[in-house]
Amino acid sequence: MTPIISVKPLVLPAPGRGTDLQVRVSAPVTGGELPVVVFSHGYGWSLDGYAPLADHWAAQGFVVVQPTHLDSRTLGIPHEDPRFPRIWRLRVEDLQRVLDGLDVLEASVPELGGRIDRGRVAVAGHSWGAQTASTLLGARVLDADGVPGEDLSDARVSAGVLLALPGLGDDLTPFAAEQLPFMKPSFATMTAPALVVAGDHDQSQLSTRGPDWFTDPYTYSPGDKSLLTLFGAEHSLGGIPGYEVAETTDESPARVALLQHLTTAFLRSALHPEDTGWKAAVAALAEDPAPLGKVESK
Repeated sequence: MTPIISVKPLVLPAPGRGTDLQVRVSAPVTGGELPVVVFSHGYGWSLDGYAPLADHWAAQGFVVVQPTHLDSRTLGIPHEDPRFPRIWRLRVEDLQRVLDGLDVLEASVPELGGRIDRGRVAVAGHSWGAQTASTLLGARVLDADGVPGEDLSDARVSAGVLLALPGLGDDLTPFAAEQLPFMKPSFATMTAPALVVAGDHDQSQLSTRGPDWFTDPYTYSPGDKSLLTLFGAEHSLGGIPGYEVAETTDESPARVALLQHLTTAFLRSALHPEDTGWKAAVAALAEDPAPLGKVESK
């Protein structure tokens, strides 16, 4: 495994946000022309989460950038805060601010200068973070009349990995419909290549549907998409938020290892079209006599 360096907190000025944006950057200690993955955490988490993915991707040759969004438990912002109704939108701005600030971040990490390939950028996220990432890939939020809102896609982003991304807003529980009006996405314009990951035991408390809710982003988006369905996986997908964290209800090191392998292969092939690692990984999974999941593509 390649050694990595991880620096935190790096601070990007964020006028109008109420607090500056804190960021963690992880990268391999060697290598050049490193592609970038900007990762959006799930509700309540921070730049300190998701080590099973962030550290692995960094060791595999990616620069991984993890901002702390305003909903983080580390910030303690109450629901009564006037910013809270817009946090979903501020989350998107956090990712945009990271992309705008890559020069600053690169210069702030020892020995990273001149090693980033700005032409190869992906976004990734888990749960609410996956929704945040999906907007940069072209997904949009519907208003109360079902009209798609602002196009927040970003031409700097080439691909995405969307982990446990909530589905359409037609089947929200009354609580979710009232308290989380931004959970009404349209994937019709999410054209960028993406890997959607869903657990077939992920029963959301926000939806009246079953685990198939999390396959909507694949079903209803156009273009180059793949769906990885993990057998037996619940919302933490085996434990990606961290090692031995309390919210993981389906701890499975083997499942996490598969996710590490497949997401890395997807990102490499998505950012380097000549790379055949994704096709090989999918073929190997299909031939596994006791697979932990399945992949379908369109």
